[in-house]
Amino acid sequence: MPRMWPGLWPSSSQPLPETVAIIGAGPLGRWLALQAARAGFRVLLEDVMPHNLHHAREFLRQQLGVEALGGERGAGVGFVSTIEDAVREADLAIDCVPDELESKLEIFCLLDRMAPPRTVLATPTTRLSIADLASCTYRPDRCVAISREASTLADGGSSEILLHTTSKTSAATVDLLTRFWIGLGFKPTFALDPSEMTSTEP
Repeated sequence: MPRMWPGLWPSSSQPLPETVAIIGAGPLGRWLALQAARAGFRVLLEDVMPHNLHHAREFLRQQLGVEALGGERGAGVGFVSTIEDAVREADLAIDCVPDELESKLEIFCLLDRMAPPRTVLATPTTRLSIADLASCTYRPDRCVAISREASTLADGGSSEILLHTTSKTSAATVDLLTRFWIGLGFKPTFALDPSEMTSTEP
């Protein structure tokens, strides 16, 4: 039986939910899409591989019910095959690419170029500096690292999550990510990127 939740579709008098673009429909992307939809966000899940999107659609249909798929009105999940379609209306974009410098730089450049200026970019990484990645974009105030192994996010363990920011991170970025992670059942904590803390020491 699909798990449903109250208020899936807002009335016409309610503001539209914030849109979350998730890049990559593998295990982490599917889990994030599921939890974000349950939290009331509109989700657009992207993958260039059709079979990944097919598996994600079937998984989310079983978990949420067919009425939650489509992502065209209110909260729910839509499926797209290009990054441009995923981020066109996104308030938050989360990539699920490998935690390697080349991959992260490539995806950050694509997201930065294609997403609206308001879009916050978040990336799971335990090895790379978000300050360095943010410096390669035109939105250093809207880049944050999810400092937890991607494979452990969905393991049902700790409910706390550490997010690394930079000295340029805006209050609006912190506010959006706080709402997002609380909605997913996590207690977010924000800390300055270690590379910046080192550089500011006397």
